[in-house]
Amino acid sequence: MGTGVDFHPEARVDINEIGEFIARDGSIDTAHRVVTRILDAIDALVPFPHQGHHRTDLTSRPLRFWRVYDYLIAYAPDERPLWVVAVMHGHRNPRVMAAILRGREDKP
Repeated sequence: MGTGVDFHPEARVDINEIGEFIARDGSIDTAHRVVTRILDAIDALVPFPHQGHHRTDLTSRPLRFWRVYDYLIAYAPDERPLWVVAVMHGHRNPRVMAAILRGREDKP
């Protein structure tokens, strides 16, 4: 992970839980590959943070979203370092996703 990224503490938990879930239901290699791809995508967002899309159905905040496999990376593109708020499964109920984001409005 590059130095141009910072995580909400719960976003780090999100990534760990994704890896643990995939390893439990699939393989450790697959879990490692997915987590690595998510972290690589976050690093790639640093120089071009506005390439993600807005999700006004989830938040009115100026967050952007980037999809990796079935996961959405929610991040603040104007923060330096880039602020990753959450990493969530994209097929979750939008109300649940919105509630997660509301719960992470402030930097700790």
